Amino acid sequence: MKLLYSPPSPYSAKVRMAAHYVGIDTRSESVDTTADPAELVSNNPLGKIPTLINGETAVYDSRAIMQFIDRESGKKLYPRNAQKRTEAEVLEALCDGVTDCLLAIMYERRFRPEEKVHQPWIDRQWSKVERSLDHLNESLPRTTKKLHGGHFALAALLGYLSLRFEGKWERGRPKLKNWPAKFARFFPEYDQFKPNAP
Repeated sequence: MKLLYSPPSPYSAKVRMAAHYVGIDTRSESVDTTADPAELVSNNPLGKIPTLINGETAVYDSRAIMQFIDRESGKKLYPRNAQKRTEAEVLEALCDGVTDCLLAIMYERRFRPEEKVHQPWIDRQWSKVERSLDHLNESLPRTTKKLHGGHFALAALLGYLSLRFEGKWERGRPKLKNWPAKFARFFPEYDQFKPNAP
């Protein structure tokens, strides 16, 4: 299996960590989505990463890949108990939603001329981020050696925050700030897989 990804991408980090954790062998290949590389767009018409190529089958987006990884691993990625699985999936959805907001802010600043950047849009996205981070700080998941998809989504989100928004989110959230160190005790490869600058 081949995973097309980008090093700073939190969604890529999430699925790469999950695949490694459950022991699924994937070859990761970094791609530049702005160049619309042929292998990416021929497998994913959206031209987005991560995209997992498994023979004749392409799987995208990150949550579909996570479910694919769970099935391929024999249900090692999400709890078997229905209630606990729902909790893990809701945590993943929340973390992915916060990541969506952060990327909306980044794209607004990166791809618009400075005079056209719409600050009220950025402020609206940031208010969602802050509200969600406060919630996460007070509702962190139990973290043990038995990790699930929600843990990897949270680890990817916090890695991206540290990469792109360092110093802007930590204050007043000590439990959230310290959580990656706890996660890394059970997933020592965190520094290798978390979002990082190319």
